[in-house]
Amino acid sequence: MPDRTDFLVIGECVADIVRLPDAPDRVHPGGSPANVAHGLARLGHPATLLTQLGPDDNGRLIRAHLAGGGVEVRTDGAPDPTPSAVVTLDGEGRASYAFEVTWTLGQAALDRQPGHVHTGSIAAVTEPGAATVMAAVDSLRTAATVSYDPNVRPALMGDHAAAVRRVERCVALSDVVKASDEDLDWLYPGQDPVKTAERWLAGGPALVLVTRGGAGATAVLPDAQVEAGALPADVVDTVGAGDAFMSGALHALAAHGMLGTAGRGRLRSAARDTVCDILRHAAASAAVTVARAGANPPDMTELRDALGRG
Repeated sequence: MPDRTDFLVIGECVADIVRLPDAPDRVHPGGSPANVAHGLARLGHPATLLTQLGPDDNGRLIRAHLAGGGVEVRTDGAPDPTPSAVVTLDGEGRASYAFEVTWTLGQAALDRQPGHVHTGSIAAVTEPGAATVMAAVDSLRTAATVSYDPNVRPALMGDHAAAVRRVERCVALSDVVKASDEDLDWLYPGQDPVKTAERWLAGGPALVLVTRGGAGATAVLPDAQVEAGALPADVVDTVGAGDAFMSGALHALAAHGMLGTAGRGRLRSAARDTVCDILRHAAASAAVTVARAGANPPDMTELRDALGRG
């Protein structure tokens, strides 16, 4: 059974309009934070998403999708349209995105103090909503652990130096950070991603996870590095793969009692074997997701099956 950590995810929902040659467009619920919340709920965790959803067809589609997966959605009912992205897939299923985003975030009330807060992607860097996100994370982190995924979208990052400063501020507020090698190469061109992760550790986090797609992932801790390969999968597309990795990692961290203020000390002294298990769960979650269309993370049965095959 999963740990009963209450998760609060703060960030955007996006309607992914998947464009295929010689086929009608497909619309999938997406957005990195929304995908993480959905992944956590499917793995049995209480998950609340604080977000923006417009009063439009895309907003209704996403709200129904998240509610059906067990996510409690909180918005302040702002009239802005639901963000969207045109997703183009290459011959190997890799996704590229063209966004239409207005990001605002109101002060929707919460019923309970979360044990863990996750944020990232567009929500943490796009104003005017980013300032509200950062203020919320800063106020909640005294009673919760925090995770962050920059999930860099170059077209939305604005001035490079300013974007790096925003990302580094988010990193400094976090206990766990996940970033892809592509994220890190955009932020720090030509620099070794693991060296960047080591530098980030000095600024606050206890754990930085560097993902490399099909080449696996590296967990960087203050006194160690742990490598893990990707699990084999017949790739349909990579939409939501990194988000499924994140929700799988958070699930495993919760199961090991490493989230919430009571778990912060255990997180900072995590044993190598425990980190290996966290990476295995994250990789298994991603492997299930890439084997089917869209951001469609596993439930517990599917995750256990993937772990058994790996």
